[in-house]
Amino acid sequence: GQHKIKFIPEMVGPILEMTLIPETELRKATIPIFFDMMQCEFHSTRSFQMFENEIITKLDHEVEGGRGDEQYKVLFDKILLEHCRKHKYLAKSGETFVKLVVRLMERLLDYRTIMHDENKENRMSCTVNVL
Repeated sequence: GQHKIKFIPEMVGPILEMTLIPETELRKATIPIFFDMMQCEFHSTRSFQMFENEIITKLDHEVEGGRGDEQYKVLFDKILLEHCRKHKYLAKSGETFVKLVVRLMERLLDYRTIMHDENKENRMSCTVNVL
């Protein structure tokens, strides 16, 4: 109900951790919670800035900690885009947000992979991309 907004941004991290568990059906069932959070904050403040900032910060931390994979990135993109495109007011800003997070995930996953590479030039290039 109207109390959902009280869970943003505090519940973003724990829900993100749950969606990152490498179980496809769990991911499909829990990623839509992010759209609900976006929608809830948008209806309350006309933006979803708190949610956006929190998920980007937490995602960085989680991927650095070894969580997340290509399948997650694809599901996140597909599920959230599908929800955003159906929403009258979140279609454009939601799509922009999803694309931003997907690009960030790509860079973070690349960075995590390349950190074990002996080639310092590759690591520096990947670091610049993340920044």
